[in-house]
Amino acid sequence: MPEGHTLRRLADELTGVLAGRTVGVTSPQGRFAAEAALLDGTVLQGADSTGKHLFLEFDADRVVHVHLGLYGTFAVGSGPAPAPVGQVRMRLVADGDGRAPAYADLRGATRCELVTPAHVAAVVDKLGPDPLRPGADPAPAWRRISTSSRPVGELLMDQQVIAGVGNVYRAEVLFRHRLHPLRPGRTLRRGQLQALWQDLVELMADGVRVGRIDTVRAEHTPEAMGRPPRTGGRGGEVYVYRRHDQPCYVCGSTIRTAELAGRNTYWCPRCQPIFRSRAKS
Repeated sequence: MPEGHTLRRLADELTGVLAGRTVGVTSPQGRFAAEAALLDGTVLQGADSTGKHLFLEFDADRVVHVHLGLYGTFAVGSGPAPAPVGQVRMRLVADGDGRAPAYADLRGATRCELVTPAHVAAVVDKLGPDPLRPGADPAPAWRRISTSSRPVGELLMDQQVIAGVGNVYRAEVLFRHRLHPLRPGRTLRRGQLQALWQDLVELMADGVRVGRIDTVRAEHTPEAMGRPPRTGGRGGEVYVYRRHDQPCYVCGSTIRTAELAGRNTYWCPRCQPIFRSRAKS
């Protein structure tokens, strides 16, 4: 599932090429046809994201709420729009206004619905703080984590705790801070959470900038270590994500994996030792 940096980058791209323009809105697939007819010929004011939710803002307080889910894509293209390919739920087209033609095709999304600003506010109010939102306050996340016996690896995937973090960022940020994914949230010190939060702010902002998730420090890059780069078409360099049974770049131990919160998580047993409470029985 796309993580928060992907949605932020997509919102910025849609705003950059389509904001302030009168757009043609259609639903070649047909599932969004009635809503598309209401939006067709109106101005797209801009796009925004919070966590894994994308909001397209049109005239007359109309908003399209998109959640890509596991399989959704929203492809933005330049030039005249070609014939639709595949199951295009919503197509946006802008041309004839003196600017370069552009279009965007939404496919496979879990959610694509026409809503009101009140609906948007209700969705956002249920989410935890988003590391990509300027000035976001991590205090609500701290309150939830510090009072929970749930594993920190599960809490980081809970969008009501921190919005936008997915399977890759949770595995990687826990490795970078030497925290085992099964460690109970209430055992974290406030300084540890603050460090996690700040790392997510920086890592996810970098993800927006470069369009992929890179989490390895300079001394562990392929160039620094003389190792082959990551392959498989999934982007940047990572420490543990999808590296099951491979050696840790830091200590050489074998990376392990287990299911947590419905997804596989990954960790190094030496760099991320199991937490053992010092409390006396």
